[in-house]
Amino acid sequence: MSGSRARLKQIAALVPEGASVLDVGCSDGWLLAYLRDTKQVDGRGIEIDPDRVAVAVAQGLSVLQGDAMHDLGSFPSQSVDYAVLSEALQTMHRPAKVLQELVRIGRRAIVAFPNFGFWQVRTSLMFGGRMPVTDNLSASWYETENIHFCTIADFLALAQELGLTIERETYFAAEKPVRLWPNLRADHALFVLHR
Repeated sequence: MSGSRARLKQIAALVPEGASVLDVGCSDGWLLAYLRDTKQVDGRGIEIDPDRVAVAVAQGLSVLQGDAMHDLGSFPSQSVDYAVLSEALQTMHRPAKVLQELVRIGRRAIVAFPNFGFWQVRTSLMFGGRMPVTDNLSASWYETENIHFCTIADFLALAQELGLTIERETYFAAEKPVRLWPNLRADHALFVLHR
């Protein structure tokens, strides 16, 4: 699962020109192509969906079909400047393991995910009694790829538990920055971290 183009551009803004990148769960390769074309980034990707891999490869991108849960272990340590996981943390069977792999493979990891603590999600559950469908979480509970619902507070606690250093954290609601009470007010979070 990949984020909207605006969210992917937020990630791209964090990657310096000429860097090396591994995009985990790269979908159709849009971020890799954008980074290649605008910042001359040396990018690689891994994606589980063969149709998305075919679209990425057709653009001349180096994308492998694979499952992050099983295949990240084959990537060498510190082999890229940035390991990116966009809008896919909540779809992983073992998110903690994937985070550990990201910071092992990349000198830095960039992780973006929807915030399930967002006020509209809370309101939907509280007053509607049903799993929410919002702009950021657009599929019904039975059609979504999400299996581990995570809030910003949950992610911060996990990063601390894993001994990760958060270098940068940015929060958004409707693609606009949120500074006050992000766990309640942000629908999306973006982190840069390292071991």
